[in-house]
Amino acid sequence: MRILRHHAESFSFACMDGRNVPVFLFRRNWKRCQPRRATGQTDNKETHMRYPGKSKPAAAAIATALLAMSAHAQDAQQADPGKLETVVVTANKRAQNLQDVPASITVLGDAVLQRSNVRELDDLPALSPALTLSYGTQPGNFSINMRGVGTYSLGIGVEADVAVIVDDIPLGMQANAFKDLADVNRIEVLKGPQSTLFGKSSIAGALNITTKPIGGPVRTTATLLATNDDEWRAGVSVSGAVSDTFRMRVAASKTNYDGTLNNLTTGGKLNGSKGDNLNAKFEWRPTDDLTFTLTPHYNRTEKFCCTTAFTSMTPGGLYRNAPQLPQSVVLAGININPSNRDVRNDYPTGGKFHDWGTGLKIDYGLANGLTLSSISSYSKYHMDDYQDNDATDIDILQFLALPNGAPTQMHGGLYQYGVFNVKSTTQEFRITSPDRGPIRYVAGLWYGKNDLNRELAKAPLIQNYGTNYGADAWNINKAVYGQGSWDFRPDTSVIVGARLNDEDTGYNFRRYTVPPQAFAQTEFYTRSDSNTSRTWKLGLEHRLDKDAMVYGTISTGHKGIAYDLTSSFTAVLAARPPVAPETARSYEVGWKQSLWDNRAMFSLAAFRTDFRNFQQSAGFFDYDGIFRTALNSIGGLRTQGVELEGSARVTRRLQLNGSLAYTEATIREFRNGPCYNVLNAAGTAAVPGPGCYQSPEFNNTNVQDLAGKTLPNAPKVKVNLGGQLDVPLPALPFDGFIAATTRYQSRTQFSLNQDPNTVQGAYSITNLTFGAADRGGRWKATLFINNLFDRQYAAGLNNSIANSTWSPKAPNTPHAVNTTEWLPPRDWHRYFGVRADLTF
Repeated sequence: MRILRHHAESFSFACMDGRNVPVFLFRRNWKRCQPRRATGQTDNKETHMRYPGKSKPAAAAIATALLAMSAHAQDAQQADPGKLETVVVTANKRAQNLQDVPASITVLGDAVLQRSNVRELDDLPALSPALTLSYGTQPGNFSINMRGVGTYSLGIGVEADVAVIVDDIPLGMQANAFKDLADVNRIEVLKGPQSTLFGKSSIAGALNITTKPIGGPVRTTATLLATNDDEWRAGVSVSGAVSDTFRMRVAASKTNYDGTLNNLTTGGKLNGSKGDNLNAKFEWRPTDDLTFTLTPHYNRTEKFCCTTAFTSMTPGGLYRNAPQLPQSVVLAGININPSNRDVRNDYPTGGKFHDWGTGLKIDYGLANGLTLSSISSYSKYHMDDYQDNDATDIDILQFLALPNGAPTQMHGGLYQYGVFNVKSTTQEFRITSPDRGPIRYVAGLWYGKNDLNRELAKAPLIQNYGTNYGADAWNINKAVYGQGSWDFRPDTSVIVGARLNDEDTGYNFRRYTVPPQAFAQTEFYTRSDSNTSRTWKLGLEHRLDKDAMVYGTISTGHKGIAYDLTSSFTAVLAARPPVAPETARSYEVGWKQSLWDNRAMFSLAAFRTDFRNFQQSAGFFDYDGIFRTALNSIGGLRTQGVELEGSARVTRRLQLNGSLAYTEATIREFRNGPCYNVLNAAGTAAVPGPGCYQSPEFNNTNVQDLAGKTLPNAPKVKVNLGGQLDVPLPALPFDGFIAATTRYQSRTQFSLNQDPNTVQGAYSITNLTFGAADRGGRWKATLFINNLFDRQYAAGLNNSIANSTWSPKAPNTPHAVNTTEWLPPRDWHRYFGVRADLTF
């Protein structure tokens, strides 16, 4: 039997049977597995690290990973030896102590997520220095970046670089991750190529998310949160053992945030979000050897993001060269300045989406401690997306002309709308060894199928102005994989992993007529491809003693071919081969150390990853002044750097933590990179910026060689520092706590074309939290202040010079107009809120 303390403020327990399968404390198991209080030193030392001559039971790891908090908070606090909690991860698809895993991993546990009031993926870059997020107009073109690397694309024919996995099930489309992180217990930020174990869309890394476990008797918890800038959240869950063989957890939540921008047209807000979530977990254990876990979910989200606000504009501009549309009319009432948050939109921008599905996991305990698992899933995702393309509420169409000079003879504005549909089916069979003995491994078979659909219409559908297309993309992935470690010496292990992927992909692309013609299909293209790839991982781990380990690994990554299925898709692109597969090779060395009898720990890693044929969309303004993208295959890029993370239990009541990432994410080869414009000497026209030239090799288009330049949204330095102090209040029936965090980020370039006007300067943000908690674990009240020192920064910057939106042309007096815009983040200013957590 193995008991492990899970949290400083709670007490949880489980035991293991002879085959290393968890036996939960139902009534019929009570005599077999009696609980005992966590005692501290003995348990901590034995479970902390694998040590020569000893094997680490998987019991402790799995118990920590799966059990929920019970009602014995006061007893656990008295038994607290003042040491750090053991952190368990499933980064290798088997439960392991974090300090035993030869990889750089950031773990955001339940306590951190609660203390930081994490609601959605957008909050995670503030907690993990390896992460950044790049935003488009709606979640379908957002990008998760790991160590500076992430694919930005508008099309459904391009995989992401960072996979998101929830309870062993990968999301079919990365956009599905940009919703409320409802009922989440732990997030593992896995850096570098994860293709060997997680396959598709994990060439740069993965977010491995685990929802809350089921534990103890049935109980209800509730959470309420409200801020002074109109955000609120409410959630409730019921969890526990219903009978000797059946346990369940049902959680529901509702959230709302109005947004960061003021829409003068409607009097409301923009760039907010709201969502409804329902998650469940049902576990049936008919025998000690067999467990069924069903995880249905439903989510509905409205994410109105990401409208930008003007921060500067050259005076005298005319909207699309119409003398009736000067800035004073089109942007009436907007005071353009670096802090401007006012816009005029008469059409929404963002996306409304919902998804539902379920997973079914079957675990069967075999002889010798082996576990055979079947993991099945099915999910459907649908999003309606919108974009206000003219950024005004004026009836502009009556003043505009077609490219041939004829009047439009229409009224209204410019906008676009579309849909995304994703249907995903996965099946995995996995066999996992116990985490003991000289050989420990996981191996499996994988099947996944994604069917994606995109329909887009840009209105008004005027000949030569509009676009109207539909696209389908599909991918079917079959794989066999395995990874394990072998202790060829009592203190040294070799790590070996490999994956063989077979993938079938393809697309259908349809273009339709635009009014005044009758609706009809005008173009159709189709293609299918097959691709086989191999990825592998090799590593060496050496345990210096029971508290220290050093390691080195080499791993490879692969991402399949890509299709540029956007409004820019043409017969020329259809006739070309698809964008080449993306590959990566990564080297990482690290050192993990526990100090002072497990009262402090740190991990240090240095890495270098080289990518070939990196798939990246670059932006440009087309003839109608709308920003569009085209998919490129960058010849090569490299990300390299150093990462340091650490925690210290200074006293029983004070814990400090910190992390640092120094990352150089640079392009090594991209001879046909996009350019940016600058004003000419007279200030009357736009000319290509420095380093841009017309290349005969690339059809005499303006390009620049971007070798040596930084990737967009890849700051070199990110630092996180934080701590929590528990304050005893013996005269009161509760105790207090104070927590604070500070994060720093160096200057950031938001544009691939290296435009100097899209650089965010360095900044730091400090958050402060304090509150009180009942000693019996029945309630906790929290007051928090985010962005304590009111530091303004941007989540995105745009710069445009002399595009056709604002530049007057003949017969009006020609001159160039330079506009800049910013995207305010959630914490662009200081705000405060309160949170209440109740258990009954």
